[in-house]
Amino acid sequence: MSTAGSTAPRSVESLVVALVVQKFGGSSVADADGIKRVAKRIAATKRAGHEVVVVVSAMGDTTDELIDLAEQVSPMPPARELDMLLTSGERISMAVLAMAISNLGLEARSFTGSQAGVITDSSHGRARIIDVTPGRIRSALDEGAIAIVAGFQGVSQDTKDITTLGRGGSDTTAVALAAALKADVCEIYTDVDGVFTADPRIVPTARKINRIATEEMLEMAANGAKILMLRCVEYARNYDLPIHVRSSFSPHEGTWVTDFPIPAALSSHSPEEPVEQPIISGVAHDRSEAKITVVGVPDNPGTAAAIFKAVAEAEINIDMIVQNVAAGASGRTDISFTLPKAEGATAIAALDKAQAAIGFERVEYDDQIGKVSLIGVGMRSHPGVSATFFDALGSKAINMEMISTSEIRISVVTRLDQLDDAVRAIHTAFGLDTEAEAVVYGGTGR
Repeated sequence: MSTAGSTAPRSVESLVVALVVQKFGGSSVADADGIKRVAKRIAATKRAGHEVVVVVSAMGDTTDELIDLAEQVSPMPPARELDMLLTSGERISMAVLAMAISNLGLEARSFTGSQAGVITDSSHGRARIIDVTPGRIRSALDEGAIAIVAGFQGVSQDTKDITTLGRGGSDTTAVALAAALKADVCEIYTDVDGVFTADPRIVPTARKINRIATEEMLEMAANGAKILMLRCVEYARNYDLPIHVRSSFSPHEGTWVTDFPIPAALSSHSPEEPVEQPIISGVAHDRSEAKITVVGVPDNPGTAAAIFKAVAEAEINIDMIVQNVAAGASGRTDISFTLPKAEGATAIAALDKAQAAIGFERVEYDDQIGKVSLIGVGMRSHPGVSATFFDALGSKAINMEMISTSEIRISVVTRLDQLDDAVRAIHTAFGLDTEAEAVVYGGTGR
């Protein structure tokens, strides 16, 4: 434990005894050296007297390489078999990490998602966790072992098939296990030192946030900040579980995601030091969306409902929606909405199928867009935020195609080639820049 007056960062290792769940992303275990470094970090936590559960992702780009392999074999691989293939990446990581820990003189036991008790629905590729029954994990901890769990995967409650949780599913696995085990903290290790006011790869002068409310982190995650996945933050909020986002490449304290005070033993900040809630927490961006415009829609009651029903029946989530004012002479209007690029072809097919019944003229598709969002709970009580936001974009001649707001967020759609400039302009306009440059240890953001 740090001595009085020390400025050295302190972490969960400062607790007397704790149950700690640690999650390491693919960039942290990308190669043998990375795995050895992670093993030493886990061993240090265990030797400090804590119970340790580790959730691990596939090594480096393994998941992408497995997807490429599947597509080379079959343009439309069966979802069940694709899940069986993709979960092999995490199984490799958990086994070699357990070996590395064993080499350090500690006992580690590896478990697949199903062995760890992660029970899901039967939706392959995007399964949702129904329950977690971590009996085998608890037994391993009681016997003094470190439990290593393969992230991103579970077992279907109905079919008993292996399932995957979708991109970023290892974060969700970690938080779900931490909640089920009643852990003191869930540490999410990545390749940057915490959550920043913007992606430090785009804004090198972005500032690290020491503590952020779950409401703000939910908006950041939902609007493109890849440091934490949305479902992970939702799960943590539901169970009042603190998340500590930090780097596996450095010992520095990271960012606490919680709505409650951080215990003094866990933080490098003096408990007497008042921390004022900033107006703005950060700027998030998203390159993964596309825009669909349904042109020439009859301006009749129920028409918009028919359009979005067709999209919903294709199981596609939409984000922003804009409807133009109907032209008086034609009695028709245009409706635009954004959605994930990966689901663009499916949405167009669904709308084409419904075109005759709805009576619109055509569908236009645009995947060269980006979304930038300003997030902060202080926006509720501070006038002038919108004016500063739009003035920052106007000063850089950045055109806005769509606008969406909530109590703590402003989002706009711009052209994709202007997105980075938009992020930097907004970040500077709200005084979020620092003189020091943020360190990116890995380069992927996961």
